[in-house]
Amino acid sequence: QVHLVESGGGLVQAGGSLSLSCAASGSIGSINTMGWYRQSPGKQRELVAVSISGGITDIADSVKGRATISRDNAKKTVRLQMNSLIPEDTAVYYCNVRVFRNEYWGQGTQVTVAS
Repeated sequence: QVHLVESGGGLVQAGGSLSLSCAASGSIGSINTMGWYRQSPGKQRELVAVSISGGITDIADSVKGRATISRDNAKKTVRLQMNSLIPEDTAVYYCNVRVFRNEYWGQGTQVTVAS
């Protein structure tokens, strides 16, 4: 069984910052990628940022310059740091982990940015 535990969501003020963390546990092999997606009402789930092995990252244009993603391979955790938050960042954020034969999702954590 593989479990993804997300933390860091909540209510923040516009212009503020937050950090989302995701920890993978259970029977899991070598992780290929760890990242974060988000979904707001009426929209499809979209990529926010992903950490690819080898230090390579992919960050969405909507958060580029405001978001940083990092991964701790030993702890099997991924962290998304977001600064200068805007109301458009309001969404449910989902942790995503891809392995050789499978893909796993967190249950989602709500991020609300208020002005």
